[in-house]
Amino acid sequence: MKTAILGAGVSGLALARFLIDGGLDASDVTLFEAAPVAGGLCESKTVEGFTYDTSGGHILFSKDTAAMQWMIDQTGGNDAYAKRDRNTKIRFDDKWVHYPFENGLGDLPEQANFDCLKGYVEAWHAREKDGTTAPADFASWIRWRFGDGIAEHFMDPYNEKIWKRPLKDITSSWVAGRVPDAPIEDVLRASIGIRTEGYSHQAIFYYPKQGGFQHITDALAAGLASRIRLNTRVESVRKEADGWTVNGESFDCVVNTIALNLVPDIVEEVPADVAIAMRGLAYNSITTYLLALDRAEHPNLSWVYFPQKKQGPANRITYMSNYADSNAPEGKTSFLCEVTNRPDQHCEAEVEGQVVDGMVASGLMRKEELLFTHQSWHRFAYIVYDHELDSRRKTALDWCESSGLIALGRFGHYDYHNSDQCVIAARETSIQLLKQAVRG
Repeated sequence: MKTAILGAGVSGLALARFLIDGGLDASDVTLFEAAPVAGGLCESKTVEGFTYDTSGGHILFSKDTAAMQWMIDQTGGNDAYAKRDRNTKIRFDDKWVHYPFENGLGDLPEQANFDCLKGYVEAWHAREKDGTTAPADFASWIRWRFGDGIAEHFMDPYNEKIWKRPLKDITSSWVAGRVPDAPIEDVLRASIGIRTEGYSHQAIFYYPKQGGFQHITDALAAGLASRIRLNTRVESVRKEADGWTVNGESFDCVVNTIALNLVPDIVEEVPADVAIAMRGLAYNSITTYLLALDRAEHPNLSWVYFPQKKQGPANRITYMSNYADSNAPEGKTSFLCEVTNRPDQHCEAEVEGQVVDGMVASGLMRKEELLFTHQSWHRFAYIVYDHELDSRRKTALDWCESSGLIALGRFGHYDYHNSDQCVIAARETSIQLLKQAVRG
């Protein structure tokens, strides 16, 4: 069964490996990749000895132990990875606040602590008294779940930095399983200084010792080198009576991991209503900044959230040099700062200076420690859960299913998947395709 995989990010690479390991002849698998290197959003860059992940900080962790072990085994084994304890904080004024925010209220200034606790108790009481259900829009959900204090001090400003649009325009459906839900007893304890954790997920994670997160996709691609066509943009995909053609070449099966937004530009005869739905799927781009520092060590932190406007445009920084010793030269350290953009927009030139000034104002660095900065941009970074997402996604995926075009990946299927979830979805897709190959 000749199979074309459009895109050689982690989803496409994992699928190819699963198919070949499952018995499909390697010569029947072809990956098309427009970039000069495989990896997609897992891309890393090394600049003057400093390595960073260009689409934001990544870690290797999964609740699916089989998927995680597969990723490790396929990419050099346990010895290729550093094991790290997750230590995540929120920066509020000049204070380190425990994460999640409601479990760190005791770390706040007294008035902010009171505001947040009062609002949290009032919101809890209202839910208990009235038996209300979660509001559909994110802005209302924040106050329904956390109250006015946490909304004003953290949730509103932080999420406005990420989503770059009014929070009422975003659905609350995306928060399920992503935003920790602290019992009120834990919040009360936290407010008076009794430490509560509230978030044990990803307490330990792994990161490649060499090459940044791209080590994973590099290793997956290494065994597929003859099957990946780099620098090969998909120009046309056409459904035929007995299969498909991709750039004029015949295939029995096509798996698309390219963003659904772009499918009408490459797949012929997409119906008009489907094309409108695909192109209308909402997303944000991202600009990342490596800050290379002449400093021997950092606090033992993994990443930090920045909710306040005075902290600059970055919503999160990753202590890249804490992830792996090779991510910075000896005696040096580095930050990775993330700034989200509206679709397809790049940051203005002055934003880089604002990012640096924000880190200085937050007390995380001194300007004289900065050796240099380096900037990267990715068009498709975050799925935006606006109120039209579900209907547009259903229209798009229903058409893909009816036409036989297999959709896979964060933007190829429009699921907010981390790398391990992409591997899990690829594994499931390979099972179906291998059954199809046997029947065929």
